[in-house]
Amino acid sequence: MTEEEMRKRLAALRIEHRDLDAAIDALSAVGSPDQLQIARLKKRKLMLKDQIAIFEDYLTPDIIA
Repeated sequence: MTEEEMRKRLAALRIEHRDLDAAIDALSAVGSPDQLQIARLKKRKLMLKDQIAIFEDYLTPDIIA
């Protein structure tokens, strides 16, 4: 995977993470929220956060001070 492909994938992951946040907020605002669905979305959001961190670490150069 090239650096450009990684940057595109990172951007897509960030968008999906943001969309999940909005979906969780929308489900929570409903009168009787579906707790199981919210839990699944939160789990997916955490997995995305981990993937984002991996890509960011790979793309950020190590600087020796």
